[in-house]
Amino acid sequence: MKNLLQNIPDQLPEERFETLVKTDNIQIERIISKGHTSPKQGWHDQDRNEWVLVLKGAARLAFEDGSEVNMGLGDSLEMKAHVKHKVVWTDPEWETVWVAVHYSK
Repeated sequence: MKNLLQNIPDQLPEERFETLVKTDNIQIERIISKGHTSPKQGWHDQDRNEWVLVLKGAARLAFEDGSEVNMGLGDSLEMKAHVKHKVVWTDPEWETVWVAVHYSK
């Protein structure tokens, strides 16, 4: 058993990605952010669908079409493959703990 809200590092110089489950069709990971964002240039353009859930903290995602989504405790979002997006803000004071599920169509 693993508690996804435990064993969070005191220092997070970089965003942390931990694979929890991985098969040919699915990858589930825990992501820990603290003020981290995607690079200013470019977009995430993934070959797989992605579903994200915020377990702790807060974040803002931006999309190539100009829309933005604020996410907080318990919020989830599904992004279809090749929907270009990026993380433009995560809480700099507290860790944001995400669960990300990447899956094939």
